[in-house]
Amino acid sequence: MAEAHAAQGPARIGILTISDRASAGTYEDKSGPAIEAWLRRAISSSWEADYRVIPDGLESVRDTLVFLCDVARLDLVLTTGGTGPAPRDLTPEAMASVVEKPLPGFGEQMRRISLNEVPTAILSRQEAGVRGKTLIINLPGKPASISVCLDAVFPAVPYCLDLIGAARIETHAEVVAAFRPKGA
Repeated sequence: MAEAHAAQGPARIGILTISDRASAGTYEDKSGPAIEAWLRRAISSSWEADYRVIPDGLESVRDTLVFLCDVARLDLVLTTGGTGPAPRDLTPEAMASVVEKPLPGFGEQMRRISLNEVPTAILSRQEAGVRGKTLIINLPGKPASISVCLDAVFPAVPYCLDLIGAARIETHAEVVAAFRPKGA
């Protein structure tokens, strides 16, 4: 197994809100806090949040993701926003330019489960992938959808982090049961 980012100490998790309005202060970011609240309920091991709000756009998202992975060396980055079909929604394009290993199953599962809630989930372009020893997952911008999506994909996150050499995280099984093969 690869060497972890932080062999000792808590996992480092980025929460990145991507929104022109929230970054300008004209709209209260509710999605980033929704992610953090879900993580606080779900993760039982020690972890630290790196919370940021940036504007939409290819360069802003790309450059921030590269920084969080390569310089800040976070273990997991959860983004929210910028995944729809609007002209400024460029999170998937930024993701494509930074990830080394796309993980399409995450986006497929999030869209599949979200379609049970709302028919417009088919418009979402969520992605996930690995850059170095960092897992990046794009979540929707709607706070209510964040919990639905994290409930659906997070069981696979701890083992994925193990496989890429990121910090190990444990979960509260009553919130989300992490799946690890026997012996992992």
